[in-house]
Amino acid sequence: MGTADRAASLRSWEQGWKAAFDTVDALKPEDVERTVTIRNEPHSVLQALNRALAHLAYHVGQIVYLAKYFRSEKWTTLSVPRGKTEEFNAKLREKHEAKA
Repeated sequence: MGTADRAASLRSWEQGWKAAFDTVDALKPEDVERTVTIRNEPHSVLQALNRALAHLAYHVGQIVYLAKYFRSEKWTTLSVPRGKTEEFNAKLREKHEAKA
């Protein structure tokens, strides 16, 4: 991906997020129960937001999958590394026990 492609992708990404957050910021409590139509199906605004969030998570997963593929051995995990779950859980237990 060239620099221009990357810059254009980032601009598009930022514009999309701005539109999403501007829309959510404009909602009033009474709007949550309003009905909106998505693909000819009625949804409450709350249902539409949940649907959008699930859809977004799917696409973020696609982006992460591609990033992992292209980075190959240079990839740094975004969460608990494979085979390190027990070590991670032990650290969490220690942290929570120290707070108690």
